[in-house]
Amino acid sequence: MDGRVNDSDVVARAHSVGDMLKEAGARIEAAGRLPDDVVAALHDAKLFRLLLPKSVGGDELSLRRHAEVMEIVASFDASAAWTMSQGAGCAMSAAFLEPKTAQRLFGPADAVLSWGAGIQGTAIKVDGGYRVTGKWAFASGSGHATLLGGHSFLFEADGTTPVMRDDGRKRDRTIIFPRSKAKFHDVWDVMGLRGTYSDTFEVTDLFVPEDETMDRDDYSECREPGSLYRCSTSLAYGVGFSALQLGIARAMIDELRELAMTKTPRGAPSSLRENPVFQTLLAKLEARHRSARAYLHSAASEADQVAAANKTGLALDDRVNLKLATMHVIQDAVEITVEAYRAAGASAIFPSGPFERRLRDALTASQQVQGRATNYVTAGRCMLGLEPDTTMFL
Repeated sequence: MDGRVNDSDVVARAHSVGDMLKEAGARIEAAGRLPDDVVAALHDAKLFRLLLPKSVGGDELSLRRHAEVMEIVASFDASAAWTMSQGAGCAMSAAFLEPKTAQRLFGPADAVLSWGAGIQGTAIKVDGGYRVTGKWAFASGSGHATLLGGHSFLFEADGTTPVMRDDGRKRDRTIIFPRSKAKFHDVWDVMGLRGTYSDTFEVTDLFVPEDETMDRDDYSECREPGSLYRCSTSLAYGVGFSALQLGIARAMIDELRELAMTKTPRGAPSSLRENPVFQTLLAKLEARHRSARAYLHSAASEADQVAAANKTGLALDDRVNLKLATMHVIQDAVEITVEAYRAAGASAIFPSGPFERRLRDALTASQQVQGRATNYVTAGRCMLGLEPDTTMFL
């Protein structure tokens, strides 16, 4: 599909960092970011270039293969996987830049773009570009990023007149600039995903040239022919973050099985391994995980096929189908993780063990907008022929 050639190679590259990430887990959590040696290893494996266009040295993976890779990495360390998923979605913006600009910004082997959540900036038109002021939070991976992005509303040169879209909404653009231009605020003190360095940054009256900006929602600006770029970054994030939850759940089930080989609960007549109740629970968790994984892979494959066949991109029904899959898999995988934690008993409560941090990571990741239960409302409305109640996640 689409001439992609690196699909099998990238799976091997994902597995190749497993031992390193598992060893580094405690250091990642303690540092609140990916340590330099971890970042270097991920760059060596080219795992920050999964959804970057091939024209600038990326893998340009299908969504289906992206899900597989993200699950593998998340089973080793969720913070590393989260920053990879966030960076992969950001890297899709290279498809909307002039080729020379994309090569200049994303061509370096260590190039990583991180941006904050929401349209929190203002960009005033000036000769050759914009003067940008804004403050953006939740910039995952900004600790090792070389580039930052800020989604900003556009204003005319007078600084007060907003630039409007044809449908009456304010027009916005994503502004890209070197990390060194921003001031950071150290606010990332959270329950889980502590190693993602999802901090807050700001710029004031920063000049950004026109060619280093783009509109992610205007597909007429897309310069790349690959079908991946007919899918929104929001859908790519949904695939990545749901696969991440599957990776955490996969590791929890595997650790639970390993624990059952040796643990005999206090007062119990037999080990967990010989307990029919535990045997039933383990089998059900495995079946639920396989079902959720199959659902995600099927929906992602269908989206890949539709995008490849349709030059105008995914229709609303196609986007809703994928969104429904990704948010449902997030919900189900988190439940699997919670049940595995509980089944491990008191063995699960120690930070030095294999369960406690993964539970915190899964619960924290589930709070992100892709996992909101209210997204079911949007899908249900569309299934009933009503207009979606949000444009953000489709």
